[in-house]
Amino acid sequence: MAKIEIMMPQMGESVMEGEVIGWSKAVGDSVEVDETLLEIATDKVDTEVPSPEAGVIVELLAQEGDTVEVGKPIAIIETDASAASTATATPAPSSEPEPASAPVAEQVPASAPEPAVAQTPEPATPAPVAPAPQAAPVASGESIEVVMPQMGESVMEGEVLSWSKAIGDSVEVDETLLEIATDKVDTEVPSPEAGVLTEILAKEGETIQVGQVIARLAPAGSSAQPAAQPAPVEPVATLDTSTPVATPESTTPAPAATKAAGSIPNSTPSGKFLSPLVRSIAEKEGIPVETLDQIPGTGKDGRLTKKDMLNFLSIRPPQAGTSTPSASNASTPAQPASGGGLSRPGAPAPATPAPAAPAPAAPTATPAASSSGSINAGQLNVKAPEQQVEIIKMDRMRKMIAEHMVNSKQTSAHVTTFSDVDVTQVVKWRAANKDRFLKQTGAKLTFTPIFVEAIIQAIREFPLINSSIVGDEIHVKKNINFGLAVALGEGGIGGLIVPVIKHAQDKNLAALAHAITDLATKARSKTLSPDDLVGGTITLTNYGSVGNLMGTPIINQPQVAIIGTGAIEKRPMVMETEDGDVIAIRHQMYLSMSYDHRSIDGAHGGAFLNRIKQLLEGFDPNRSF
Repeated sequence: MAKIEIMMPQMGESVMEGEVIGWSKAVGDSVEVDETLLEIATDKVDTEVPSPEAGVIVELLAQEGDTVEVGKPIAIIETDASAASTATATPAPSSEPEPASAPVAEQVPASAPEPAVAQTPEPATPAPVAPAPQAAPVASGESIEVVMPQMGESVMEGEVLSWSKAIGDSVEVDETLLEIATDKVDTEVPSPEAGVLTEILAKEGETIQVGQVIARLAPAGSSAQPAAQPAPVEPVATLDTSTPVATPESTTPAPAATKAAGSIPNSTPSGKFLSPLVRSIAEKEGIPVETLDQIPGTGKDGRLTKKDMLNFLSIRPPQAGTSTPSASNASTPAQPASGGGLSRPGAPAPATPAPAAPAPAAPTATPAASSSGSINAGQLNVKAPEQQVEIIKMDRMRKMIAEHMVNSKQTSAHVTTFSDVDVTQVVKWRAANKDRFLKQTGAKLTFTPIFVEAIIQAIREFPLINSSIVGDEIHVKKNINFGLAVALGEGGIGGLIVPVIKHAQDKNLAALAHAITDLATKARSKTLSPDDLVGGTITLTNYGSVGNLMGTPIINQPQVAIIGTGAIEKRPMVMETEDGDVIAIRHQMYLSMSYDHRSIDGAHGGAFLNRIKQLLEGFDPNRSF
């Protein structure tokens, strides 16, 4: 078939290089699609790089320990197995591999599945830092081709929702070009280079394959003119979603929000570099450059990232005269510092600004804007109607949630089993150790990681629970990828999303606590990557967080089981002792599991749930972290 160059992938907007930790494959080894090739490390994350194609490795271009720049080739795969078997190629590592062609931009392997495109993006790798995918540019004479980015291992196409830029508009590096939607997530696509938008090759509503060219840019300073379009493309005016806070839902920016270009320099007084995106956010929000100098940066060499700006704006008190009126924030569910953004019935309501005179209600309530991030979880921001009937238009993600839930009911033979669990030992151990746990591990000790740990142990004994049904086959999974249902916004009006802890079976209690906190924080700040949402093999939902005792959750396809935890409350229980039966006050919790009766019989499902009960009730009060 063909030889494919595997490129060093981009793993975050500020990550420009990575170190090869170790190769999982050697020259001559066969690899399947998405099979791990190697592990790489950056200053942000250690991660595995999967193979974009099936074939045979014929050359390794980077040795273990080499530091390789993003976009440079690290290996060559021959997709024709017979040709590879006769090849005489031997390992030829090089600390300075030459790019396959110049100037090949970052993230672009040398071959592509699309005949009209010269190159495609690299295989997706988990990117916990970057909230949006980077569209890979391909230099072509005086123009830069922007291709449809890869947004997850299983995502092969996306639909163009809207363009944020029109032909002839100038764009900065990392400035939002358009918004695209997949079956996993709606996300913004930033510009890979600075320049002028000369061609739009994908209209709104079109479904585009990964690697397909969607736009062309003229490099900054070039004399290229916008190309004539065969049919006019009229990008819909949208909110400037490159800023991390909600803006008024208006197609015309308020004059107060406009500031002279370049009012924020490209570096702070101390010399900290400021990207165009960060400067744009600072200008719109009225953040002086002196303040930017005080914000901790998590990017390379301490650079400020979009996530840093988002975090700063989330804790900054409202500023008078800034470009974002407080009214716009009222349309977005508040994100409290802790507690997950949900209120328990009867609990004191979180502090909110005193209600002012109500603004004129629009005839239709609209979903809250996903201003800061790449994830729109189908939130519904509903106020008391002023008319007899007010219509709420479902956004795309809300439609997907509805479709997936109905599809799950039609696909799986749902059965729900309940168990009443005495978690007194768990409650006492957590209360006695939560402060020390936080001090030693840096993570808050909630009940969730304890429950996840027990469920993982039970799955080891009942591996059929960690499976999926494909046709008439049951696929049992080795890795336990644990999904956590996260409700967003006050009272859950912010929608629902299920991020996934990958390889959860390899994590101890402290690592699980960190992973759960990280995913919940990213979900509520809308900075999840598409890969954070795929690959789950079992899911936990905590309806007890809002005071509910029990529920019958719907299976998250293609999984075969979902577990639910109810509220923990004190109840009088009959206990057997050496002196006879006594009534004692115990901490009790209802545990439920909905499972697919096509593969899991009632006895098997019931025995699995009972094993979780045994593990929680037999919790060791003297255990370590």
